Amino acid sequence: MLLALLLAATPLAAPADDAALKARVERLLTATPVIDGHNDLPWEIRVNHDAKVEALDLTKDTSKLPKPLQTDIPRLKKGHVGAQFWSVWITADNLGPRAVVMTLEEIDIVKRFVAANPGSFEMAGTAADIRRISKAGKIASLMGVEGGHQIDGRLSVLRRYHDLGVRYMTLTHTKSLPWADASTDDPRSGGLSGFGRQVVAEMNRIGMIVDISHVSDATMAAVLAATKAPVMASHSSARALDNAPRNIPDDLLAKIGANGGVVMVNFYPSFTSQPWRDWDKARTDYAKSIGAAAEPYGANAPAPMVAWDKAHPQPLVTSATIADHVEHIAKVAGKASVGLGSDYDGINGTSPTDMTGVDGYPALFVELARRGWTDAELAGLAQGNILRVMEKVEAVAAGMAGMPPVDAIDRP
Repeated sequence: MLLALLLAATPLAAPADDAALKARVERLLTATPVIDGHNDLPWEIRVNHDAKVEALDLTKDTSKLPKPLQTDIPRLKKGHVGAQFWSVWITADNLGPRAVVMTLEEIDIVKRFVAANPGSFEMAGTAADIRRISKAGKIASLMGVEGGHQIDGRLSVLRRYHDLGVRYMTLTHTKSLPWADASTDDPRSGGLSGFGRQVVAEMNRIGMIVDISHVSDATMAAVLAATKAPVMASHSSARALDNAPRNIPDDLLAKIGANGGVVMVNFYPSFTSQPWRDWDKARTDYAKSIGAAAEPYGANAPAPMVAWDKAHPQPLVTSATIADHVEHIAKVAGKASVGLGSDYDGINGTSPTDMTGVDGYPALFVELARRGWTDAELAGLAQGNILRVMEKVEAVAAGMAGMPPVDAIDRP
């Protein structure tokens, strides 16, 4: 009875003060800035800004442009981004030599906006480069090819991309290839063909990270069985929380953890919130039924869709939603195997309500700090985990330095 009275008289611990949490996160991210695994700014510049790189002033707020962006230098700095993998993506229906040409054009866009802003950006190729550039107060810029269709079945092209600064390749985008299957298309190779395994082997040899976002479960498992180096999922979330085929099931999350790899959580509501995904499907189905465009969202949507949206409120997606995925992946794969791959400027203008652009990362870190994450764990999420993967990939390549280039004996 006395114990009960004492407990009743003892006030419950007050929730951590938000101001203190924000100050803590500011200190943490100043010391260990975010490395983001995936941003589609190059494609947005190409398509919505006519590839006029030098005419687009990234030193100003781009959210106010007639064709707004989620990325600019002031917001990158406010968001404490220390390094960014820029996606040099082209649509999956561009094949053959044209795919190679378009990829080179995307690489050119990245190198041009980096060169146009030398006080803020610098190209990087290694984990050591990232540390050096970030310490100097700049944003280290790396590139990732988002789809194996972009090498046109040629390992020579893969090698030359690496020479140009590409540091990961997503094996497929939305369509299956003769040598690797996508998560959103019918299988063609049953996981990886012989050539697909050669691609993985050559990526290991040259020090390019194998990215398993977008690929099918069978391809993911085949990659994990074949690779000598840790893998990354540059922008994927947990299927247990959102049943999108693009997301990763728990058994494969565990295998990625065992591989020493990293899953970089995507921020797109369709891949992070099942209620939002269901809402969006209903919305898209309605748009098709009346012959209206489902996009864009919000006030700029077609009038019938604005009316539908008013009658069917959009489910709320916030930093807490993203934190749920971070925590689930950490629970299954380990806290050393989770990172961030926002997909900003590739997520159709939708995003968590308190993370609408590249200045939004601190909100997620505050939420995780509120949930009890330590500074060391948060620093791993911000950059330590992907840096470890990069260093291991580099070490594997160094150990294979004496091996000749892989010959594509069964090129598709």
